[in-house]
Amino acid sequence: MTEVQMEQTQEKTLEEAFSQLDELALRLEDRETSLEESFCLYKQGMELLKYCSDKLDTVEKKMLQMDEDGTLREFSR
Repeated sequence: MTEVQMEQTQEKTLEEAFSQLDELALRLEDRETSLEESFCLYKQGMELLKYCSDKLDTVEKKMLQMDEDGTLREFSR
């Protein structure tokens, strides 16, 4: 992934990334999509999946709560 692609991906919200994944899936299912274009779409999809996974991991880590003594525990209601 180029730096420009990385910056564009990093600026996305999860909702935008998931929406883009849906669009890529539809284009991959289209019989008019060439094999070469399918490979490019697949690569873009994998990059978006990695971005989403990383973003979700970050959110999950932020869901940890620090106790008064400085230890971390999972956030609970």
